[in-house]
Amino acid sequence: MAAITIAIVDDHPLFREGVSRSLSEMKDFVVVGEGASAGDAVTLVAVEKPDVVLLDVSMPGGGIEAISEILVRSPQSKVLMLTASEDVDPLIAALRRGAAGYVVKGIGSRGLAEAIRTVVGGSRYISPTMRAKVEQSLLDESASLTPRETEVIELVAEGLSNKHIARRLELQEKTIKHHMTAILFKLGASNRTEAAIRWREGA
Repeated sequence: MAAITIAIVDDHPLFREGVSRSLSEMKDFVVVGEGASAGDAVTLVAVEKPDVVLLDVSMPGGGIEAISEILVRSPQSKVLMLTASEDVDPLIAALRRGAAGYVVKGIGSRGLAEAIRTVVGGSRYISPTMRAKVEQSLLDESASLTPRETEVIELVAEGLSNKHIARRLELQEKTIKHHMTAILFKLGASNRTEAAIRWREGA
């Protein structure tokens, strides 16, 4: 199995170097680049196309603001946010922009490795200390799907892939992926299967 490639972008050199060293000691991880700002993140991703981008929330240029551009440059990359705060609002904002997960910087190397493997596997990862806050916030949000999102989740529930859904609805596959990001967020789901189950339960 190919190693998981990782880019680390954080404006604290000691923290960044420590994370890089810890991950590099694990056989299934390869750190392909490091940076200290949103601009660095966008440049790194455009060149390296890493599987995962570890992105500091509060670095110069703003980590949350960089998410959209990162995913434009490398749609297959998973963005895993790093934060020293347990404030839920930036977390929700990051998930809305397409982040795959969120970890608090106090996490150990094994926990971070688990988070990375989780998002690479296609699921969302939220630090256990913040999960309850996020779930409550999602419950407080209006979780109503748009008519188009409803069409998409109904086809997901039938077992169709993004490619087949795009053909059925005569849309581009990247548009379906965009709808799926919104659907996962609104339903508080980590992956397609969970979203379909929650949709059926609520339908």
